[in-house]
Amino acid sequence: MPASLDHPRPLSAPLTTQPLGGFTVLVIEDSRFASEAVRLLCLKSGARIRRADSLSSAQRHLMVYVPTVVIVDLGLPDGSGTDLIAQLAKATPRIPVILATSGDDTLFDAARAAGADGVLAKPIESLAVFQKAVLELLPADQRPVALRVVPSEVVAPDPIAFHDDLAHIAEVLKGHEDESTVDYAARFLAGVARSAHDDALLRAAERLSRSYARGLSFGADLDRVSGLLRERLENRAAI
Repeated sequence: MPASLDHPRPLSAPLTTQPLGGFTVLVIEDSRFASEAVRLLCLKSGARIRRADSLSSAQRHLMVYVPTVVIVDLGLPDGSGTDLIAQLAKATPRIPVILATSGDDTLFDAARAAGADGVLAKPIESLAVFQKAVLELLPADQRPVALRVVPSEVVAPDPIAFHDDLAHIAEVLKGHEDESTVDYAARFLAGVARSAHDDALLRAAERLSRSYARGLSFGADLDRVSGLLRERLENRAAI
C-alpha cells in the first residue's frame, strides 16, 4: 500500500457545515442504491468519495491511495468484507477510520474482532449519524476544531439506483440458481430492500436467506422473491 494518505487534512479549520472537508471516503459496496446514499452524505459533509463494488476493485483502489475513511459492506460478490477489514487493520500506514456496514447486525461482532473501528447499520441515511460515526473515530489531531452545526437531514437516493440493483440481481439469478448464488442474492436483496424501506421485499429476502441457512428447501421462497422482482421491474418499465 502507498506510504501516505491521499488527501491530508488542510491546516485551516473546516466549515462548520462540512466537517469532513479534505477527507476521502472509499465505500466498498455492491449496491448502487446504498452507494448513492453514502455519496450524498459525503457530498453534504464535504468529503470526496470513491466507490469499489467488490473486493478485487477495492484492492485496485488501495494500491493507488490510502483514504481517510473506508466503509466496507460485509457481503460482497467475491468474498467477505470482514476479510478485507482484517487486512486493512494490519496495514501500514493504517487507514484512520475503518467502518463496517450491513443490514444484518449479527455480523458486526466479527467485523469488530477483525479490526473495524465502528459499524454503520443499513439504511445509512442520517447525516448526523454518518458524521458522528466518522468524527468520533478520527485521531484527535484530525477532528474539526470549530463548532459545527448538527444536521437533522436524511438523504433519499434516486429510485433509479434501487431499480438498477433489482435488475442486476434478477440477471444474476437468471439461469444460475445454485445455492451460493441464491445465498448472495438473498443477502443482497435484504440489504437493498432495507435501505429502500421496501418491507415486502425485505421479508421475502430474509425468509429465503433463513431457508438457505437452515438447509431447507427454498424453491417456494425463491419463487416469491423472483415474483416481487418482476413486479417491481415491470412497474418501473411502465412509468
